[in-house]
Amino acid sequence: MRKALFPGSFDPITLGHVDIINRALPLFDEIVIAIGINSDKNYMFSLEERLKFITDNYKNEPKITVKTYSGLTIDFCSKIDANFILRGLRNPADFEFEKAIAQTNRKLSKIETVFLLTSADTSFISSSIVRDVIKNGGDATGFVPKSVLIN
Repeated sequence: MRKALFPGSFDPITLGHVDIINRALPLFDEIVIAIGINSDKNYMFSLEERLKFITDNYKNEPKITVKTYSGLTIDFCSKIDANFILRGLRNPADFEFEKAIAQTNRKLSKIETVFLLTSADTSFISSSIVRDVIKNGGDATGFVPKSVLIN
């Protein structure tokens, strides 16, 4: 079984994340969207809100589960028997950053990382930009799934 872990803070989930997840669905038997818990970070949305955003968005997709975790991503992969880590790449800076993490993870665990390039129409979207739009009363409709807007 091909099981992928898609880790992130998802503060909030964006249409860029959704693009990667939806395009990865045919590649894997199961995708676990894993919200990493980092006590050193200040999140805009609570863990419960982030879980609800993702769960509501994928409530009709049986191949997707949503979980939370703390600690090393590779340890969580082992715990849930995930064979792959799924990551999206928006630009060359993402590639360099993600490449180092993927190589470290592979050295420590032999878990492969699968990269998908974001679609051109979502490659500019980041959670930090979305948070800024929301904080300042802007319209985030074109950046996040409806589950974020209605909650």
